Amino acid sequence: MSQPQSKTLHDNWYFGHGLVWLLAPFALLFYFVSAIRRLLFKVGVKKVFKAEVPVIVVGNISVGGNGKTPVVLALADYYQSHGIKVGILSRGYGAKSAVYPRRVNGDDNAAEVGDEPRLLAIRSQCDVVIDPNRARGAAYLTEELQCELIICDDGLQHYALHRDIELVVMDDRKVGSGYLLPMGPLREGQWRLSTVDALIHNSRSMPTFDHAVAPQFLMTLVPGDFTSVSNRAKTCTVEEIRNQVPCSAIAGIGSPQRFFNQLRDMQITLSHTQPLADHHAMTPSDIPQGTVLMTEKDAVKAASFAHEACWFLPVSAHLAPDFFNLIDVKLAKAGLTFNKTDRNNNNGI
Repeated sequence: MSQPQSKTLHDNWYFGHGLVWLLAPFALLFYFVSAIRRLLFKVGVKKVFKAEVPVIVVGNISVGGNGKTPVVLALADYYQSHGIKVGILSRGYGAKSAVYPRRVNGDDNAAEVGDEPRLLAIRSQCDVVIDPNRARGAAYLTEELQCELIICDDGLQHYALHRDIELVVMDDRKVGSGYLLPMGPLREGQWRLSTVDALIHNSRSMPTFDHAVAPQFLMTLVPGDFTSVSNRAKTCTVEEIRNQVPCSAIAGIGSPQRFFNQLRDMQITLSHTQPLADHHAMTPSDIPQGTVLMTEKDAVKAASFAHEACWFLPVSAHLAPDFFNLIDVKLAKAGLTFNKTDRNNNNGI
């Protein structure tokens, strides 16, 4: 039997348990500090770096992961397929690199460069650079690597870097309680949803809002074959996984339950599920015996010690052509145009 679903301490905080009101004074302080910071950038007291090429920021207004990485990969694949040299910029959350900016390779240690940047380098086959100073990282991508388009993984609130397009990715949790940090999960108020260029929903159905928001698009995550964590050349079909018992699942992402639900939707019986914190540093003790299923983000951290029965599920984002048409128009206004006559019809990765 799978572990019963129950609300964790994190869930209670995310969706607004009554006790979060004890944090209201700190949320009010966060509001004023954030507002003053935005104002300083707006009036020019704090400097904004403008790269020589267009910049797309893929972020969110809430803490935690909700599907940004597949969107970044889909955009990178789409524009690379049109002959544009794409560079991906990441803060490199959790990275312990000795130098910045750092170009990430697929064989780098995830503990050194971060789990998401390593995944991006493996999947995108384009230049991936990490730097906590995103302006410096953007300059490196353009001046040293000659990239024509920068896609920034996260960084919606990093106003020191000018952006031409802002995209917000949300999952079924939407804005949670709607409260600002630390009272709730929001980095910025819900007003921000009307100022970005598009909202991308990692959901089965289009959510509704009681206030104005940017154009909205649904994203579908299309799973591929299960892939061996220790040997990416080895794959396994979902039918073969269904026949393996016992079968466990672990996930260290923003919403582990989303991954577990996806596996159940694939008619996979899970004897045990283990949610881990987002960006959790995987160790051998985290991996049970028997068949173990995990996300690709977890797999890049466990590749060196995972046993042979560990598999990850790669997913690719599929977005409607209207979404890419919207981005094309906005990039053209920013000065980036390209020939779409030999466009392939692959709108995902």
